Amino acid sequence: MAVSDIEIRDDRAAGRLEGVAAGEVVGRIEYFVLEAPARALVPVHTIVEPAHEGQGIAGSLARELYGIARREGVTVAPLCPYVVKWAERHPDEAPAADPELLRAAKEWLVAHPGLF
Repeated sequence: MAVSDIEIRDDRAAGRLEGVAAGEVVGRIEYFVLEAPARALVPVHTIVEPAHEGQGIAGSLARELYGIARREGVTVAPLCPYVVKWAERHPDEAPAADPELLRAAKEWLVAHPGLF
C-alpha cells in the first residue's frame, strides 16, 4: 500500500488526526488544542497499527498536522516524541514552537490526566 492510498481526516472533536486506508484507521496522531498563552495544536501520541508500520504513515500524519496548523494560522507545540523528531528533520515545514507554548502545553496535559 502506498502512502498516496491513505486518506487523512481531522476529527477535531475527538482530538485525532486519522490516516484511513480501505475504510480502516491505520494510524493516528492524538492531539489537543491549546488556547493560552496562544492557540496551538499539541500532538501527544502518534500511533500506527503494527501491520502498517514502516510505510510513511506517521510522517504523512505529522506533515498534515503542520499543514492544518499553517492553514489555521496557529502553531504546533509537539509533546509527542515522534512529531518532535519529524519536525527536527523538516524545519522548512515545521517551524519551532515557542518554549513557553511547550511549557503551557505540558502543564495542560498534567492538569488533564487520563485524556491521553
